[in-house]
Amino acid sequence: MSSSTVDPADPVFALHRGGKMAVTSTVPLTSREDLSLAYTPGVARVCEAIAADPALVDDYTWVSHTVAVVTDGSAVLGLGNIGPRAALPVMEGKAVLFKQFAGVDAVPVCLDTQDVDEIVAVVRALAPSFGGINLEDISAPRCFEIERRLDEALDIPVFHDDQHGTAIVVLAALRNAAALLDRKLGDLRVAVSGAGAAGVAVTKMLIAGGVNPDQVVVCDSKGIIGRHRTELTGTKAELAASTNADGRHGDITEALRDADVLIGVSGGQIPEAAVARMAPGGIVFALANPTPEVHPEVAARHVAVVATGRSDYPNQINNVLAFPGVFRGALDAGATRITEAMKVAAADAIAGVVAESLTADAIVPSPLDPRVAPAVAEAVAEAARRDGVARR
Repeated sequence: MSSSTVDPADPVFALHRGGKMAVTSTVPLTSREDLSLAYTPGVARVCEAIAADPALVDDYTWVSHTVAVVTDGSAVLGLGNIGPRAALPVMEGKAVLFKQFAGVDAVPVCLDTQDVDEIVAVVRALAPSFGGINLEDISAPRCFEIERRLDEALDIPVFHDDQHGTAIVVLAALRNAAALLDRKLGDLRVAVSGAGAAGVAVTKMLIAGGVNPDQVVVCDSKGIIGRHRTELTGTKAELAASTNADGRHGDITEALRDADVLIGVSGGQIPEAAVARMAPGGIVFALANPTPEVHPEVAARHVAVVATGRSDYPNQINNVLAFPGVFRGALDAGATRITEAMKVAAADAIAGVVAESLTADAIVPSPLDPRVAPAVAEAVAEAARRDGVARR
């Protein structure tokens, strides 16, 4: 990108000049005594104590409240594979959201490799400096293997936010939309448009939260996923085996026939005629950003509740409702991993914040609602203890 694309008068560039974050000290450094305590010789005593008992690192360093935000720059926003340097402004933004909403310190780590083995090796080597790993903007299907391998290798939480953050907020929103419409999750017929990282995670999360897998139909760019698709492997093969019990064939138009819910996480455009085939009183979450799969005003002609990923329409499905509180709760509990029950608990907590004041235009809290992160953190920590993955 050439310097000619930078407009110094643009407030976006003005805000980003010099970056959005900095390191500051939490202790005084104004005297020789301060220096002797914070650094040499005093620091040596702390080092020796941690060497004797590694668990003390949580009490005497930043590990218990700090996560790494790790990317390879391969799937950044809607920009695609723009690489690690161009991804850094997004990772800085993620880090300041962690701090603002949940008091979690976060460090952007942008890796100049897109090799799965190298990414896993680097993150494993960095892990002693952090209490958790937030994987970000890593393309599918590599993101599935990277998360799985790191989750198996490390004794700290590993969380790919593009998958699970989106899925948590979608489940929260669907819980409240169903409650508003006096429906039960287990009765809803759900069509998911998109089988990438977000689509797979959303499908799994909805099923974990109470949606009947037999009533779920997932579509990728080639159409409906099912047992008739013999070329499928990996996560898509798993979806084929566990969803689409009716054996539907065809494209998203067929998937939406008589569906109660559309979850759009593909970025592809869905025609109005397809939405019109949905059952009366339906729900549309068109989450592609900045261009939803179905324009909200078009969707509203045919369904009762509409949500998007955009901030300029009601019901924004925004990951910031999930990830700060999820990590805050996991860190508070000293969790060794993030379980499905912890994710469902996070979704329930988000839904609960506005459960008593639901309207069709307010099925999820505002991303700026200060009640969200504490509620999510408490629920996640409790679930971690119930699941036996908490160390405190």
